Amino acid sequence: MTSTLLIVQIILAIAITIAVLLQKSSSIGLGAYSGSNESVFGAKGPTGFLAKMTFTLALAFIINTLALGYLYTQESKSSVADKIIPKNNAVVPAAPTEPASTAPAAPTAQ
Repeated sequence: MTSTLLIVQIILAIAITIAVLLQKSSSIGLGAYSGSNESVFGAKGPTGFLAKMTFTLALAFIINTLALGYLYTQESKSSVADKIIPKNNAVVPAAPTEPASTAPAAPTAQ
């Protein structure tokens, strides 16, 4: 199941990228390659259609991401940190039991 959703995730990422690049911008981008068939999408051109398609693809991408995260969490109940085995040859120095006094003793009154 997760492999299918992962393939869908890749396809959605590519589709969103293409949909964003086809939208008209100040430098036109890949929208120049859409041709003069703007009458197919209506009087405004493909602007409204591409915006709705981008929104729909983004929503599907987010839902698919959440589903993948949920399924991966259900598959593995342990953390990666649980699999770390500490090395036995690593020596940790023990803390001193009594603090070392480096200051001279205070004079006593007689």
